[in-house]
Amino acid sequence: MDSYLGSRSPRRLLAAAGAGMGLANGAFTGIETDAAPPLHGAPPEVDGVSVTVITDSYFHFFESSGRFAGVNVQRWQQPVTSEPPRRMPQNEWGLSLLVESRRDAESRRVLVDFGYTPETINNNLEMFGIDPSRLDALLLSHGHYDHFGGMAGFLAAHRHQLKPGLPFYVGGEECFCARETGPANAPRNFGVLDRRAIAEAKLQVLFADKASLLAGHGFTTGWIAQTSFERPAQPSRMKVGLGPDGMGCDPARLPSEKRASTMLVDDFLHEQATCFHVKGKGLVVVTSCGHRGIINTVQAAIEVSGVTKVHAILGGFHLMPLSADYASDTARELAKFEPDCLIPMHCSGETFIEIAKQALPGKVLRTSTGTRFDFGSFGSS
Repeated sequence: MDSYLGSRSPRRLLAAAGAGMGLANGAFTGIETDAAPPLHGAPPEVDGVSVTVITDSYFHFFESSGRFAGVNVQRWQQPVTSEPPRRMPQNEWGLSLLVESRRDAESRRVLVDFGYTPETINNNLEMFGIDPSRLDALLLSHGHYDHFGGMAGFLAAHRHQLKPGLPFYVGGEECFCARETGPANAPRNFGVLDRRAIAEAKLQVLFADKASLLAGHGFTTGWIAQTSFERPAQPSRMKVGLGPDGMGCDPARLPSEKRASTMLVDDFLHEQATCFHVKGKGLVVVTSCGHRGIINTVQAAIEVSGVTKVHAILGGFHLMPLSADYASDTARELAKFEPDCLIPMHCSGETFIEIAKQALPGKVLRTSTGTRFDFGSFGSS
């Protein structure tokens, strides 16, 4: 029976503006959190995984579907009607993915990230025929606005459709910190997670700072160690503390060395990747931005799972602002994992994509909003 829902074990309360849970005089007072179920030993093995790109930077109408590098690729096509189309998929600087997995008769559906705006994610979910009521979990890769900006609007539009107590995986308390970008003397607001929207949607917030089971089929890396040459690119600044509206992060729940600060340059310790072990294929590693480094991310997935064969690496690799030499070093190290395919998205950059084609000939696949990638036996039965 396909009946997964996150554990409803007793949860800890995070107070944001005083003790208690709920809304008082219009001021938000807190959300409940719990630890995500830990990954002990080998991860589950699934028959297949499908990744649908809900939001990315562009949509290309004439890209071909087919089988490339051993992966079934299905491009979204505008339905043919007697009238000109009045709507199309929207694109923006952001990323959102639907990850579906199948094991025997069981299936799971996880929404990874929410893009930059609710208008885009809600439009595209409808156009691609994705039903929010069938989601088994939500996951936020890290606390940047181009990955959670659409979340509050998504929840407002669909919260009555979502399964009660839907699990929402985050990498820890740092996801809730407010952030800014740009020069320190002229900062730009880069958003803060809306605790009120999360509470009103009755999500079960799960902290996945350690490797964790994801919806019973996949796993997260937890915090990713920086062991390679990679370094965070264009880091934002993280504000420590809670604002008068109750938004922000609780210093007491941050790593001890960060609690006394009011502003820190992001090291993205809270970033996590989404992974699956596909039967007969190996690991599918999904990194939404790769601020901790794509090499470090894949290595973390191997170490926590014990699976050395890498089938697919996909997502944002955050190489756009870095030099061609840095991109070349990254491509060369990625090739050492011997992946069957590499699918750069979002912030990876055209320079890296062209270099990667040379380092991994025949293995680099182009993506587009609405594209579905099937790994393993997904979609074959």
